[in-house]
Amino acid sequence: MTVAGEHTTAASEAEPPAEPSRLGLRHPRSRLAWIRPAMWLPLVVMVALLAALWQWGARRLPYLLPSLPDIGRSLTEDLGYYVHNALTTLGEATAGLGLGFSAAFVLAVLTSEFPFVRRAVMPVAVVLNVTPIVAVAPALVVAFGFGPMPKLIITGLICFFPILINTAAGLRSVPREVLQVYRTVDAGRVELLWHLRIPHAMPYVFAALRIVFPLSIIGAVVAEMAASGSTRGLGTAISVASSMNQLPVVYASIFVLALMGVVLLLAVTLVERRVLHWHDSAQD
Repeated sequence: MTVAGEHTTAASEAEPPAEPSRLGLRHPRSRLAWIRPAMWLPLVVMVALLAALWQWGARRLPYLLPSLPDIGRSLTEDLGYYVHNALTTLGEATAGLGLGFSAAFVLAVLTSEFPFVRRAVMPVAVVLNVTPIVAVAPALVVAFGFGPMPKLIITGLICFFPILINTAAGLRSVPREVLQVYRTVDAGRVELLWHLRIPHAMPYVFAALRIVFPLSIIGAVVAEMAASGSTRGLGTAISVASSMNQLPVVYASIFVLALMGVVLLLAVTLVERRVLHWHDSAQD
């Protein structure tokens, strides 16, 4: 008993305790890191410097840049106008992103499983990626009318290619040795896809989502500006305000769009940390 106890004690002393990051937990210090001035002070200094440069440019070129107080006054005095148009743009962005994501994910699975599908789809996807979407907008309006469908298609096309490429790369990046182990236990194609390829591709999918979520906002705005017949949305608000030389409204709308993009990016990052808590990319 004494010898066994000595061996147990020696083994416990030889093995260091598991780190919180390896257990899927974040170290308590990482949660309080933002309190340190070194974390937030550079951003505060940069924002203050940009604000000072903006104000200097607004005084020198008032016909190009409105002052920050004028932009803030436009936001506060007509907040409902911006919220209403922002919700319209956000709805178009998320719906178009869902459309593009669904099509791209299905095609990525098919191209990773069937080489002949990859040879047929990828050249067409490259052509769609390099085609100016704005030039296609009038044809989409003629085909689908003045409703939301042309905007959803334009947004989906803008988001389609990054999701397709990243997801296909993730599905094909499973190590050959791991695939051989699964095949030795007679795992079928569907089992390999569901239990191995898709989980392995999730970091690639979230990397694509970090790109296309803010990009979907840009796609919705481009669609509102390019597709005729649009009456709501921040893209329409920018077009109308530009034609009437209302610079505070233009830049206030741009500020709201930037804020929406930041919020969407933070939301994707938080979801990624929850879903991929087991992956090295979620450990800081």
